[in-house]
Amino acid sequence: MRLALAQQAVERGAVEANVDRAVAAVERAAADGADCVALPELFDVGYFAFDDYADAAGPLGGPTHRRLREAAVANDVAVLAGTVVEDLAASAAAGESVPAPEGLANTAVLYDADGDRRLVYRKRHLFGYDSAEAELLVAGEDLPTADLGGHTVGVTTCYDLRFPELYRRLVDAGATLVLVPSAWPYPRVEHWKLLPRARAVENLLYVGAVNGSAAADVDADPDPDPDPELVGRSTVYDPWGTPVATTGEEPAVVTADVDPDRVEAVRAEFPALDDRR
Repeated sequence: MRLALAQQAVERGAVEANVDRAVAAVERAAADGADCVALPELFDVGYFAFDDYADAAGPLGGPTHRRLREAAVANDVAVLAGTVVEDLAASAAAGESVPAPEGLANTAVLYDADGDRRLVYRKRHLFGYDSAEAELLVAGEDLPTADLGGHTVGVTTCYDLRFPELYRRLVDAGATLVLVPSAWPYPRVEHWKLLPRARAVENLLYVGAVNGSAAADVDADPDPDPDPELVGRSTVYDPWGTPVATTGEEPAVVTADVDPDRVEAVRAEFPALDDRR
């Protein structure tokens, strides 16, 4: 499976323009042969746009999801709709299973190339340090996987990288590839380079860590109180933890072939998971 990580700059609160960029990135990645495209955390509203969360929120299958689902079908490519802010009450009213009857969640949805929804993941670990996320959002409860392109795919989101037990649970569920939509800021660039690589090494699987970009590709007016800059550096790590495709800060599409047979071969050559106690 050819995986593309669509690292994009996000204009705070400008949902329509940000979704336009996301759709364009999906089209570009598909034209380059991608089978699956992953978008960053809160690619539509911006992670630090806390005051805009409520206005941007919608149910599963809302306008942002519809556009990304349509892009998946039109371009014959699977799409991880990064994360968006989900209105749990609206989802519940539509008959969806939700972790709470009301509130907001940080939610990723995986669509396949036929537009079928294959996975819904709501961020489990909400960031509280110098952030309003933990005050505004409801934590997820489920840790689903989906079969895609020969892989068993799991999803975690940004801060989840600091909780390795989550990845062990995904391994126990058969995961061979974990996608990690993120909004990882400076100054913690070394953590961003270390943690997804460590999760790949210790679990002998692929990790596709897709971040937002610090480089502006938008024409917004200068902000007197700018958000923290994101470190970019979206990277695909193989089951040995080797970076097989990466980029810098600028908006870019990072592409790599991720082979489920390689996961099986690495685990056979170095069966460390069999020694768990």
